[in-house]
Amino acid sequence: MFELCCTTIMSGSHRMRVFERPDFLGQTMEFSDDCTSLMDRFRFREVHSCKVMDGAWVFFEQANYRGRQYLLERGEYRRFSEWGAMHPTVGSIRRVQEY
Repeated sequence: MFELCCTTIMSGSHRMRVFERPDFLGQTMEFSDDCTSLMDRFRFREVHSCKVMDGAWVFFEQANYRGRQYLLERGEYRRFSEWGAMHPTVGSIRRVQEY
């Protein structure tokens, strides 16, 4: 868990690619906008690895931005444990934006 007030928020574009398997393998999908239901867009709820190319993102365990939250900043995450999750379930994704 984290608090948004404690993060560095960068303005600009957002781009991230998620993968269904560890080490950037399997099916992939690129995001540049929020996603209320990963299952509806990606056809599965498990994200095992991720590359954040631009911006910062929050993974939520459940759809509609509910449940545990994980902050992902620019970088490569080869396994879900690298962003602090105990399992790979991701229900929704939201960009961290400056207000």
